[in-house]
Amino acid sequence: MSGVTDMPFRQLAWRYGAGLVVTEMVASRELVNSTSESWARLEAAGFRPHMVQLAGREAHWMAEAAKIAADHGADIIDINMGCPAKKVIGGYSGSALMRDPDHALQLIEATVKAVDVPVTLKMRLGWDENSLNAPDIAKRAEDAGVQLITIHGRTRMQFYEGRADWDAIRAVRDVISVPLVANGDVETVQDAKEILRRSGADAVMIGRGSQGRPWHVGAIAGAKAPASADIPSIVIEHYRMMIEFYGAAVAVRHARKHLGWYLDRFAPALPQDEKAAIMTARDQKEVVERLEHAFTSTAPNTRTQEAA
Repeated sequence: MSGVTDMPFRQLAWRYGAGLVVTEMVASRELVNSTSESWARLEAAGFRPHMVQLAGREAHWMAEAAKIAADHGADIIDINMGCPAKKVIGGYSGSALMRDPDHALQLIEATVKAVDVPVTLKMRLGWDENSLNAPDIAKRAEDAGVQLITIHGRTRMQFYEGRADWDAIRAVRDVISVPLVANGDVETVQDAKEILRRSGADAVMIGRGSQGRPWHVGAIAGAKAPASADIPSIVIEHYRMMIEFYGAAVAVRHARKHLGWYLDRFAPALPQDEKAAIMTARDQKEVVERLEHAFTSTAPNTRTQEAA
């Protein structure tokens, strides 16, 4: 998830039991042009396998970016054909590629041929309800050498509205033999069991459900979630990890969404003005002090939101 699954977030998710984590979406042409942001997103988090997700609209840039990623430690290359964001589809990347399967296959084939490491694919059910072409693209992608496919149970036009259609994912299962990963609206262990049953998938991917709780994927998989009393220290550690990774000036901005998710989940009774003060503070020491106070003052309302 762009802006979410950076190196500090992945390190925490891995520590708490996630079986596989994926980088933020890396724009292929920007990586080839060596922009600082793309290189930051490419960086490994100190564990294996290192899975790098690439996005793009041209086969050449995707292939060249895949080579760079593999040369710099990527164990798996994931092609993003699922992102619904206007900024991404406006550049004919992400889920926009599902509107032109022939072009998408050229991009997939070029990426597979460019590297020796496994290439995987993430996409949606289709562009809209009138073009549910995920099964066709998935089969063609498998024939082109893709070794794992992830399906989010919505079309692009649904964005994140309504509920993911777990049953519709089974149409992909029926036509491919490579591992299938199901994604969309998995919040609990029971959700995970149900999406696997209804989709026929081999594994589950969790995205937005991990926001504000990087340990949640591991908890779904059976690892022990942290106790309520430990959550404030994890939040502060996450903040400090971001400071170290980005530098204070950048990290203060990047951290705000994460802090907002943490506060919404585990300090919901915090007065709005106090939350705003945390979100807008520029001094890292002040942020830590306010966080400590926020979790202390709302201790009776904190909750682990266990995945059971």
